[in-house]
Amino acid sequence: MSEPAVIAGAPGGAPSPGLWRIAWRRLLQDRLAVACMLVVVAYCGVMLASAAGLVASDWEREVGVTYAAPAFLISLHDVRDEEAGGAISRRAEFDAVDLSDIDPLAPRYDEWRRQTADVDVESVERSLTLPLGGDQWGRDILRKTVKGSEVSLTVGLAAALIATLIGTLLGALAGYWGGRVNDLLEWLYNVFTSIPYVLLILAFAAVLGRGMLTIILILGLTGWTGVYRLMRAEYLKHREREYVLAARAIGVGHLTRMFGHILPNTSHVVLVQFSLLVVAFIKTEVILSFLGLGVPVEVVSWGTMLAEAQNELVMGKWWQLAVAGAAMAVLVTAISLLTDAMRDALDPKLR
Repeated sequence: MSEPAVIAGAPGGAPSPGLWRIAWRRLLQDRLAVACMLVVVAYCGVMLASAAGLVASDWEREVGVTYAAPAFLISLHDVRDEEAGGAISRRAEFDAVDLSDIDPLAPRYDEWRRQTADVDVESVERSLTLPLGGDQWGRDILRKTVKGSEVSLTVGLAAALIATLIGTLLGALAGYWGGRVNDLLEWLYNVFTSIPYVLLILAFAAVLGRGMLTIILILGLTGWTGVYRLMRAEYLKHREREYVLAARAIGVGHLTRMFGHILPNTSHVVLVQFSLLVVAFIKTEVILSFLGLGVPVEVVSWGTMLAEAQNELVMGKWWQLAVAGAAMAVLVTAISLLTDAMRDALDPKLR
């Protein structure tokens, strides 16, 4: 039995750290990568809290006036003084008008006011400003953005996981076995890549209908081609390596060689491709929801928020577009930069 590899000069002949531990150390030395990692973790934490109902569970409540302005743009005290002053002046003008000549029911108004005063009516006080503004129905945009992150992140992560699994499995089969298996899978790959990607997604969405599960399946079943191409190349390269030939010489089975020997040595490619697909699928879900082919109307996502915002821009109400766009831009940028850092950490030759 062979001895474990040791580091030259290491005290006590400590075993050499594995690829993942070395990559993790390299990643922690990159301050930008650590900052991006914290941003992604924060987004995932918000998504889980929203899914559990801990935050933004009441995003549909109409807590503000129509198109309530963001609190950082206008003073709430000034707005209330202006509204109150206007209401008082209008009330004074109304009371100064003698309605008895033009309205035959005017003498009974006082009696009706006394009767209605006895009725307990609960009225909801709407806020004139909200932290990041309100939409047409007075719903808090901050809560909508948090709830929308749940849909967009769930679609991105779940669809990327499905696409990565399909691409890895098919790429492993084509690269390892070759021959007719490779020809068949190459034909399938060429069929999917011969159709423009956006057109393919729109066709599937138009046929299968709207819904979050439908979007996940569409993206997962159409986005595996890039992972397949890279994994096929990796398996073609690794199946002739010495460690695979040695495993075959001692009688190791095909499945063990495919997924027990080759796959761990190509897992860094899978991880990087998964991260890239998450970014691509988040943007695709936003585009589909913006075009009305994504999630239903009653479900909020960043795409539906942007679809609402296009009509609000005509009236000068820009805050919903700014908040939803900024939330998506920060997440996509953080994941993209983190993916680049992971690629460099896992493959030092790219530095």
